[in-house]
Amino acid sequence: MLDVVDAVATITLNRPGAMNGLDVATKELLLATVLQVAEDPEVRCVVLTGSGRAFCVGQDLKEHLAGLRGEADVPLSDTVERHYNPIVHALATMAKPVIAAVNGVAAGAGASLAFAADFRILVESAGYNTSFAGVALSCDTGSSWTLPRLVGQPRAMELLYFPRTVPAQEALELGLATRVVPDDQLAEAVAELAGRLAAGPTVAYGSIRQAVAHSAAHPLEESLAFEAEKMALTGGTEDHLAAVDAFVTKQQPVFRGR
Repeated sequence: MLDVVDAVATITLNRPGAMNGLDVATKELLLATVLQVAEDPEVRCVVLTGSGRAFCVGQDLKEHLAGLRGEADVPLSDTVERHYNPIVHALATMAKPVIAAVNGVAAGAGASLAFAADFRILVESAGYNTSFAGVALSCDTGSSWTLPRLVGQPRAMELLYFPRTVPAQEALELGLATRVVPDDQLAEAVAELAGRLAAGPTVAYGSIRQAVAHSAAHPLEESLAFEAEKMALTGGTEDHLAAVDAFVTKQQPVFRGR
């Protein structure tokens, strides 16, 4: 489900009866929606959340079991390449801020989707569980890349090898949450942060996001070159001109995202 208001696109996983488990239909719709908001120039911030009591419990295991038994054509390797990889790649690399509004348990690929966001706001009753090893699977949806960068490799290995539910407060201490709020204050907290981001210099935010990701996998010299490219890009934006002009005239800049 997609809702766009005041330049904030909210994508809501809407299978509450299945704790927002990801069946093929949901994954295909999620991929199309993420790609849509990534390319929409009117969207300046993206929020991913779930409906009901869960954020997302990852792969729909009932559908997956049918595939294992040969009752449905849904091989796991196929769905990773067709769905999970492009979904998380689009979330992690789009040139605009992404917030995960974690309204409940986030497990498996659901946790991985949250890890790919810039900001993770969790309710007090929420928690993460990597889940993968618990069902004798490797990790996917980018968690081998995002999780070590959030908590460090030793702690990431522990969380991946020995899945357990990490409660919200511990997630905050580990660096897996930006903020933890009471369950009834999630909408307010997300709206405040999303509104601030949507009113900011979108091209600069996107460039910072991409530069940080680039530097994680490239040496200093290449990272400096990438920074120079992004500085040239942002230095030519209307927002930069407006910000410098506002600074000189002692005014508050109004950013238009271009």
